[in-house]
Amino acid sequence: MSPGAASGGGPGMTDASSETPAAQSTQPLRGWDGDGSPFHEGEQAAQRRAGVRDRIEAVGRRVIRGIMPDQHRTFFEQLPFVLVGSVDDAGRPWASILVGEPGFIRSPDPGALEITASPLAGDPLGRNLRQGVSLALLGIEPTTRRRNRMNATVAAMGRDGFTLRADQSFGNCPKYIQARAHRFVRPPNEKADGAEMVREGHLLSDRARRLIRQADTFFIATAAPGANTGDRVRGADVSHRGGSPGFVDVVERNGATVLRSPDFIGNSHFNTFGNIELDPRAGQLFVDFETGDLLLLTGEARVLWDGPEVDAVAGAERILEFRVSEGVFLSDALPMRFGEATPARELSARDGS
Repeated sequence: MSPGAASGGGPGMTDASSETPAAQSTQPLRGWDGDGSPFHEGEQAAQRRAGVRDRIEAVGRRVIRGIMPDQHRTFFEQLPFVLVGSVDDAGRPWASILVGEPGFIRSPDPGALEITASPLAGDPLGRNLRQGVSLALLGIEPTTRRRNRMNATVAAMGRDGFTLRADQSFGNCPKYIQARAHRFVRPPNEKADGAEMVREGHLLSDRARRLIRQADTFFIATAAPGANTGDRVRGADVSHRGGSPGFVDVVERNGATVLRSPDFIGNSHFNTFGNIELDPRAGQLFVDFETGDLLLLTGEARVLWDGPEVDAVAGAERILEFRVSEGVFLSDALPMRFGEATPARELSARDGS
């Protein structure tokens, strides 16, 4: 699909439409308007393997759209951060986070978002972001657990940000999201005095392994072959994974760090696993919500669909394995801090608390 022309030409460019809140549309919502399925062949294969193919095809055609409903537009505009999936020049996915005071994301029309923000120092997104590339957005409201997604194409670059034109827009359920209150500790575009970037290799540092072992959340980016070509179905993706602290195992295998995490029941779209079916490369982002440290990794993933490893984890449907290739540890990169987590309801029920 051609990215199309974005209203206003992007952040930093003058146009009256960028000065007003998201206009409320009175048009009825329509479902998927593409010629074929909203799912590519990898997603379809994963759905088939899970026994949900026909049901999810019907659901997807209803809930996946080429434009955002008004509630999604308003939702994105009130967020203080958004997760981003991108692909570098070598085809490797990275998961990132963009931050700003609420209002840093604007929706001039149902098919576009204008984002006034820059990637954090040291984040590979800074190299990956340019006109015409595929980006995935995941918005999460940390206090309510609401989340919505948009896979898109960068339609324009501006002085202070960029404009996205929607390829696919859809909502997600709040399962496994830990509720947290947040606060800014410095302006979003201000770098901390003690911030530093340390490169990580195949074997992660002690500091990186500690961050992962205490995590109750991470984000994973994947992409289908054909991302960055304008194909509406075969773009980048970024997804949330949650569990009790320590739900990610960190092991060493054949000279590399391998991360193992359970896959619990979800919306059955299989966007992540469908991409892995076609291209095993993936990226993971871990956030230290108390210190603002970030760990961004890229590597290769595989899915264990059954077997004793899956049976050994209560509630797991599958196991995701991620072998680290390289990454960056960004200390005090996030200008926000978060309070103590309220565990997701699904975790409390499963753990018997």
